[in-house]
Amino acid sequence: MTATLTTNFVSHLEGAIDGERISPEVIRTLHHERPIWVRYDLETISSILSKEDLLSRPSTIWRYAELLPAYDANKIVSLGEGMTPVLSCPRLAGKMGLSNLFVKDESQLPTGSFKSRGMALAITMANHFGIKSVALPTAGNAGGAAAAYAARAGMQCYVFMPQDTPMINQYEASAAGAHAFLVDGLINDCGRIVSDGKEPMGWFDLSTLKEPYRIEGKKTMGLELAEQFNWKLPDVIFYPTGGGTGLIGMWKAFNELRQMGWLDSATMPRMIAVQSTGCSPIVNAFNNGTKHATPVQNAQTIARGIRVPGAVGDFMILDAIRQSGGTAVAVDEAAITPWMLRATATEGISICPETGACFAAVEQCLADGTISADENIVVFNTGASQKYAEAIACQLPLLDTNQPIDWTAI
Repeated sequence: MTATLTTNFVSHLEGAIDGERISPEVIRTLHHERPIWVRYDLETISSILSKEDLLSRPSTIWRYAELLPAYDANKIVSLGEGMTPVLSCPRLAGKMGLSNLFVKDESQLPTGSFKSRGMALAITMANHFGIKSVALPTAGNAGGAAAAYAARAGMQCYVFMPQDTPMINQYEASAAGAHAFLVDGLINDCGRIVSDGKEPMGWFDLSTLKEPYRIEGKKTMGLELAEQFNWKLPDVIFYPTGGGTGLIGMWKAFNELRQMGWLDSATMPRMIAVQSTGCSPIVNAFNNGTKHATPVQNAQTIARGIRVPGAVGDFMILDAIRQSGGTAVAVDEAAITPWMLRATATEGISICPETGACFAAVEQCLADGTISADENIVVFNTGASQKYAEAIACQLPLLDTNQPIDWTAI
């Protein structure tokens, strides 16, 4: 499953807020209350690894072993995270007036969402450092993924989620053996519980960006995308943004590949962060030109994965958007479910609400000239629609077998 290494190529860790160099030899959380980057010896990697080398490796995230922090095969915790497909969407593109529309379908990962990537690396590195108990707040898919990977590693897992978290997400965390709890509040309230419990409970905090390795797992989305586009990146990427680890990770991947000389693209993709009008702190900060986002009050959206009132990596998200020449877009809450259902019915892809928001953003950006109809556009589908029973609920007509069927009504 993995490219077997006897060492890794991590050169150091780096404080994202101030650039301070940090040793990678012990497990880390935040640095000055802000996230940490993992840095690599890219020059050495370039000298020993070629694009062609990847072709003989299994189609899993572990094919990029040199660009990941894990190297001890005995410590790797995996559920077989495969390379997710990039699916062309010609019918949906035609209806929207686009030439080239693609969906990278993360719903096909082991736990039904992109969270498999981050948790595979986070739990692997926790296992590497001998951690036996982890905890995290979640608005949805992260809890189930953490529970599954922790179970795979034989770790204890504690999951805290808002009371209105989708039922399937509640069930999957519990089914995987986690100590799962509902909280009368938002994900930030759940995060405070995790933080407060570190000393009395002795768990490790797996919260978004509060350890450095979930980014490295999410980074593989960008590595895969580059390879799947034959090292010529798309023009625009639409990404649903809550905690922002995926967007940050992809931008990190593209920059690492560019430093290695692997990209044939003259330009980098414009990263478009998508939020809902019900919770849009990143959009507000981007529009105001600030480095950090002000947390929003009374955040509400059916797209639970992007209901994050305040992200600890806000400045990293905003840096990636600005460096890429992209933007941040808030879509009307009322447009999310219709676009989720429309996209699923048109292309057959299991679209989640967060991706429904992305399609609403594509429509909005095309209308206002942010994107052009002839550009290569990639939308990330971060989870499977069947995990959101509340969003896709409907009442089906009932046929009475004791009565003749009215075929004109079928």
